[in-house]
Amino acid sequence: MTEFKMPDTQVKAEFVRTNFDVIASKYDLFNDLNSFFLHRMWKNAIISLIQNSFPNTSLDCLDLCCGTGDISVRLTEMNLSREVYSVDFSEKMLSVAKQRLTGIAKSKQEIGDATNLKNFPDAKFDVVTVGFGLRNVDNLDKALSEIHRVLKPGGLFINLDVGKVKNPLIRIFADFYFFKIVPVLGYLIWGAKNDMFDYLPVSSLSYPDQDNLKSMFEKQKFQLVEYKNFVFGNVAMHWGRKV
Repeated sequence: MTEFKMPDTQVKAEFVRTNFDVIASKYDLFNDLNSFFLHRMWKNAIISLIQNSFPNTSLDCLDLCCGTGDISVRLTEMNLSREVYSVDFSEKMLSVAKQRLTGIAKSKQEIGDATNLKNFPDAKFDVVTVGFGLRNVDNLDKALSEIHRVLKPGGLFINLDVGKVKNPLIRIFADFYFFKIVPVLGYLIWGAKNDMFDYLPVSSLSYPDQDNLKSMFEKQKFQLVEYKNFVFGNVAMHWGRKV
């Protein structure tokens, strides 16, 4: 599908960090155009799930791999939220998030690694969200374990990311768009070829499908794990509880 070669596990984190720093200023425009603005609806679904899961509760939230702060902004706008931490390991992406969250008292931002949340104690958060970030970590099991650790008993983890399309006919069209059109769209927005726009679709190849990711949640002791597909399974939202 593409000649781009995924970076080895040993250098993946630095590759992702460096290249997200490069494209941070135009990442929101890229997301809007490549998803036909649908990513906004998917992120709103995260907030709806939180609100339905925690009626009349004051929540401490962690938006992990927060990127430019799309989900963080939505979390701070919830009446339920008491404190919202936005964490990302790309300094430039986090800088965009900080600008968007300026002046919001409940908002806190810091550089951090999803596989080593050393700045947070056990059982700190009611809610942890990740939007299109888990496939970028170099150790998925370790990231899930850390997320489980920092959740309070009864806490909710919600993950939004790419999924696998099961219908073979739809998959042909989806793969053509994702692997051929999306990178070109990125080049046009950036004004030059950039490895990150090739990395984004290729990274989905090694990312688990919906059922395998559900199993990985359960392996890390999440319970009541479910998922919901969007656009025929091109995107999926998984969630689970720490009991």
